[in-house]
Amino acid sequence: MPLILLTSEEYAEWLKNRPETPLWQCLEWKRYQERLGRETRIYGLISNQSNQQTSKPKNIFATALVIIDRTSFGLSTWDIPRGPTGNKESFAELIAGILEEAKKERCIALYYSPFYVIPNTKYVIPYTHLSSRHEQPEATLIINLTESDDQLLSSMHEKGRYNIRLAKRHGITVETSQDIDTFYALIRKTGKRDHYTAKPKSHYKDFIATLPGSFLLLAYDSLDTQKKALAGLIGVIYGETGIYYYGASDHAGRAKMAPSLLQFEAMKFCRSRGALHYDLFGIAPNDDPNHPWAGVTRFKKQFGGEQVMYPQEKEVTLMPIVKKLIEWKRKIIR
Repeated sequence: MPLILLTSEEYAEWLKNRPETPLWQCLEWKRYQERLGRETRIYGLISNQSNQQTSKPKNIFATALVIIDRTSFGLSTWDIPRGPTGNKESFAELIAGILEEAKKERCIALYYSPFYVIPNTKYVIPYTHLSSRHEQPEATLIINLTESDDQLLSSMHEKGRYNIRLAKRHGITVETSQDIDTFYALIRKTGKRDHYTAKPKSHYKDFIATLPGSFLLLAYDSLDTQKKALAGLIGVIYGETGIYYYGASDHAGRAKMAPSLLQFEAMKFCRSRGALHYDLFGIAPNDDPNHPWAGVTRFKKQFGGEQVMYPQEKEVTLMPIVKKLIEWKRKIIR
């Protein structure tokens, strides 16, 4: 089947009948990535026939929003986050076609992370192996938001309920906010404490500004006359699901259990805006103690929820030596 580039208008028309399309393959995510300075393309597999009156594809079998991150010397990485989408039987053919396009443009590696296992077909995706990145979770926890506050609490582990009660006794309150500066200060503290580098402030600012349904919540100590934020949470409501995306806190906030109350209030916030589910977005699969998310998994599991597993992200390495040199350089810089 022919591989073509779809316009945003053609893609929007195709998405009308696909409400299950994940956030990371929607047009809003495309605009967000472009705002971050990345190139985007929408590829589709179509039938050999086309609509002669409109010159638009008559039948689209599968699509993929591709995020292209260009670096020095014309090199790039290509990413299909939570894609492709459409007919699963066409996924391998679509990725193989995109891979051929990537080869023409000095692509170092291509990543793809569909929600579903790609069926075996005659199309082979060469040089594929499991990715060492953790951009998209292999496992997550989904909380049912159709329940009342008391039911949500009773579904949690005792530690979760205790921490929420403790935060309330400490006078912690949660408010919606637009104060990205305060959140950024918190996430820099968190990164320093937990040994990771926070993204640039514009990354969080553009997330809130570009994605409909995004929100920022800040937790305060109501007994503090300076009203200093102790914890913050950035999330997004997409379709019927609220997604916890970024969290941050200072040490005082953790001691007063501000992050725990913040999560509970985020669930209630999403439910009040029509969400039926709350996605804690990422835990270590099978409670792997060596997984980079092992620490945050212990925190998230106190809130209960149903564990959902996804296929692990795959990587197609096209320039292994170049990739190794870049990784080596970044490690030295860190």
